[in-house]
Amino acid sequence: MSSQILLVEDEPGLVLTLGDRLRSEGYLVEALYDGTEVVERVSRDHFGLIILDVMLPGRSGFDVCEELRERGFSTPILMLTARGQMDDKVKGLKIGADDYLTKPFEMPELLARVEALLRRGKGAGYDGPDFYDFGPLHIDMRHTEVLRDGSPTPLSTKEFQLLRYLIEHRGRTMSREDLLKDVWGYASAPSTRTVDVHVAWLRQKLESNPKQPKLIITVHGQGYKFAA
Repeated sequence: MSSQILLVEDEPGLVLTLGDRLRSEGYLVEALYDGTEVVERVSRDHFGLIILDVMLPGRSGFDVCEELRERGFSTPILMLTARGQMDDKVKGLKIGADDYLTKPFEMPELLARVEALLRRGKGAGYDGPDFYDFGPLHIDMRHTEVLRDGSPTPLSTKEFQLLRYLIEHRGRTMSREDLLKDVWGYASAPSTRTVDVHVAWLRQKLESNPKQPKLIITVHGQGYKFAA
């Protein structure tokens, strides 16, 4: 997996501090100071991770993230922002970001999230079947692609990781705690609705009737089960 990180941040001091620390951890770091060049830069080279500030000159981090996902780039994205409102976090995750960190943050926390996102990048460590077919769904595990009735169904990096995990454990009920630990890499996050939100998004994209799911089943009081 690539250890090349694209850091998109307009605060020179933070770029210097983060860049130096990430390089000291062995990562290759390239920095951009506004959002106008990100899509073009990602189109020309492969990055293992994008650290993307929300408040950028030129284009916001939200706009950049949304365009990257619309163009089919699945590079994991960690969004940074000085704002801590829940609406911003939900918006960032909904348009395809994989994680979200509010400034100011502790460097060990950022490094842990960087490591988790790089380690759990699409396809990392996967050694199962190349394809699965569940009714109208065709899932290419190697190329992290999903077709529904023959048409591409784009998933964010984290959505695909969650889907893959549920498929690998199909027929078993997985608790929210297990999913947070094994898919997100969080040791403890008792109050988060991250799992529920991502399951809802997967159902919207994969289920014929998201309100009456047939694939990803809620087991009340326990968690979720992939039932196909």
